[in-house]
Amino acid sequence: MEKIEIATFGGGCFWCIEAALNKVRGVVSATSGYSAGHRENPSYQQIITGTTGHAEVIQVEYDANVINYEQLLSMFFQLHDPTTLNRQGNDVGTQYRSIILYHDKAQLNTAQDLINKLNLLGIWDQSICTEIKQYEHFYPAEYYHQGYALKNPEQPYCAILIGPKLEEFEFKFKNWLK
Repeated sequence: MEKIEIATFGGGCFWCIEAALNKVRGVVSATSGYSAGHRENPSYQQIITGTTGHAEVIQVEYDANVINYEQLLSMFFQLHDPTTLNRQGNDVGTQYRSIILYHDKAQLNTAQDLINKLNLLGIWDQSICTEIKQYEHFYPAEYYHQGYALKNPEQPYCAILIGPKLEEFEFKFKNWLK
């Protein structure tokens, strides 16, 4: 019997993280959207201005009997640089910040513990600056954003930036792929 839970986090452009996580065993769906801002039902054109406070995020529905929250977070941290404030590569602005939106106290504790462990391991040259904030709302992104990277692998942004990240992800997590 499935035990469906929800995780919400963002690490730059949502196309990459959504594409990777939708390939993972136990993930029912990974949906691109917006969260952590102050405007209801924002559009992409509004959030890219950086004035709505939203981040591009992924909302993940997953079967906790197959994959747990810490495993998802470990994958999330492999898909972006959690040490850069308000940017991922050429994507700059608060909408591209690294953020974890926890749904309950257990997710908060897991996120804090994992960040502490990763910082102690010294994987990155700098400390993780991922924002941790209580989940409030999720607004799905426009239809054309859903599955964008997988539908448009030849698009330059996808081919140059996302393709190599997906290859590395698939290599590291091959035992987790559907």
